[in-house]
Amino acid sequence: MIQAVIFDLDGVLVDTAHYHFIAWKRLAEELGVNFTEKENEKLKGVSRMKSLEIILELGKIKLPDAEMERLATKKNEWFVEYINAMKPNEIFPGVKELITELRANGIKVALASSSKNAETVLNLLGIKQYFDAIVDGTMIVHTKPDPEIFLLAARKLNAPSRNCLVFEDAEAGVEAALAAGMRCVGVGTKEQLPKAHFIVEKTSQFTVTEIKKL
Repeated sequence: MIQAVIFDLDGVLVDTAHYHFIAWKRLAEELGVNFTEKENEKLKGVSRMKSLEIILELGKIKLPDAEMERLATKKNEWFVEYINAMKPNEIFPGVKELITELRANGIKVALASSSKNAETVLNLLGIKQYFDAIVDGTMIVHTKPDPEIFLLAARKLNAPSRNCLVFEDAEAGVEAALAAGMRCVGVGTKEQLPKAHFIVEKTSQFTVTEIKKL
């Protein structure tokens, strides 16, 4: 029986992933690295520093730690600049209704995002109050595919892992959910997320009725 649903943020509730891509591409261009949406797939669900390492590897660039910190901070400043212009209508269609219905049926709801800006995004979308627990990148040591973020969310909800369902759009996130002993709905395609238990094109397509049957 599903007692709790845990949502990733980027690509699941809203397309902040697009803003991440624009910011990373801008940084990559400064470094003389060709960075496309295909390469961007490798960055989904991983930490800011790991994302920077991937871009530097593409350009065969090695930098001291201090310079990497400076570049990662620079990218994040651009990202924050972009998302601060977000409007509540940017939330994916049907998501707010799905969360509201989950809560109405006694199912707890959490956010588990590697982003350190997750709370800012929720506030801009006007949906922070819908979540019983929020776990972001400031609260964890290990990023996805490590299960730490989902296990912490489950603890905050006081729900056993086996009774949690995760919504994820990244391969690393799916692997983290499985490692946590949770079931997972992949938002995307079977080709992108072959390990997910269920696949939907859009988050709202997996209904409360289906969740209650699990």
